[in-house]
Amino acid sequence: MDAATRPLATGQNRDFGDALAQASILIVDDEAGMRHFLSRTLENRCKAVEVAPDSDAAMTLMETRHFDLIIVDNRMQGKLGVEWLAEQRASGLFPPAILITAFADLETAIQALKAGASDFLLKPFRSNQILNAVARCLERVRLERENHVLRHELRSNSDHILLRDRLIGSSPAIEAVRQTIARVAPLPSTVLLTGQSGTGKEVAARMIHDLSDRAERPFVPVNCAAIPADMVETELFGHLRGAFTGAHQNREGLFLHARGGTLFLDEIGELPLAVQAKLLRVLEDRRVRPLGSEREVAVDVRLLFATNSDLDRAVAEGRFRADLLYRINILAIHMPPLSQRGDDVQELARLFMSKLAQQMGMPPMALTPEIEAGFAAYDWPGNVRELRNTIERALILGRFPADMTPPLALDRAGETLAELERRAILSAIAAENGDRDAAGRRLGISRKTIDRRLADWNG
Repeated sequence: MDAATRPLATGQNRDFGDALAQASILIVDDEAGMRHFLSRTLENRCKAVEVAPDSDAAMTLMETRHFDLIIVDNRMQGKLGVEWLAEQRASGLFPPAILITAFADLETAIQALKAGASDFLLKPFRSNQILNAVARCLERVRLERENHVLRHELRSNSDHILLRDRLIGSSPAIEAVRQTIARVAPLPSTVLLTGQSGTGKEVAARMIHDLSDRAERPFVPVNCAAIPADMVETELFGHLRGAFTGAHQNREGLFLHARGGTLFLDEIGELPLAVQAKLLRVLEDRRVRPLGSEREVAVDVRLLFATNSDLDRAVAEGRFRADLLYRINILAIHMPPLSQRGDDVQELARLFMSKLAQQMGMPPMALTPEIEAGFAAYDWPGNVRELRNTIERALILGRFPADMTPPLALDRAGETLAELERRAILSAIAAENGDRDAAGRRLGISRKTIDRRLADWNG
């Protein structure tokens, strides 16, 4: 038995079955018998199956909902399947497609590939052949999307990885956050996570996703400040080939990569105003328009937002749209700074020491009572991220600072939060020899935030 006809239920294809179970599929064929055969084969294995007798009816369905895959017959009344596929690929982003035909030759196969078909099946075929073709296609798309999202995660600050599945700590402040997350996670509402940099906003967003009914679908985190301003729109919404110089092929945006799941937009205050207007439109219509396209694409995605800046102030200064703030601030969850979490500091320090030592292949260092007392006395302006970096630096150097404290001095009595922020930023810039980009990475904030603070202080 060859790979094309091997039953889908084998252990080798278990992941394919998972991909099928979450898929929505559109069947386009003018033969009622073939539509019935395909829908009967797929409907008990897929999330949703729709049928259309021709391309016009298919377009009507696609205007109102998203499909993960389209199965289209080549010989239909009015228009060949390869012609329709080629038109759709040229005019906008389009789901992957499998072309089926009873009249196959080399030229048709070449046309199908040029039109963007992911696979090509010759009639008559058995049910396990179409199931395997569908599953392979869905799995290939899933891997492409996961690779794209992984590149985004690696490009951004990824200190959340050690804590990605939970909020560590037993303090009343963090327990209140957990209780709020448990209440909001099952709901479809947008959530705005606020708090200083490094407090765990992405960890909280992942918890919301994991406790929701979208947990089996993608969680796509995006650091808005890490994307160049001229690339934000295409990264979020996608583009068509030729939409701008260097756009050599169609590309799905992160909204489409996250469909069915959760899109987490961190540092939302850094979005350019023009993109804010388009984001507001997406929130209202649940449709995206790729750059260079005349067609909007329906998206099913839950949106979570985060910011470490004062969005009310940004609105007053004209840097953030008031209507967008109203739309995203339906429910706000404030992440407490580490200085307000009591003994959570020691618990987190022990976790970081264990996990980082394991990752680095080094023996863990003892967290003596003196070191833990120093940690408890320090105010941690960089929050959990600064604590993690302190532990990693100690492992690399083989010692903690001589006074058993993190690198910055502990004498902060009487200082305001603004003064602490100023001290932390200036110290980081000095430590990085004036490199503001490196200072931003050290503190977990964007270069734009540092530039804005320095401009404010120089008045």
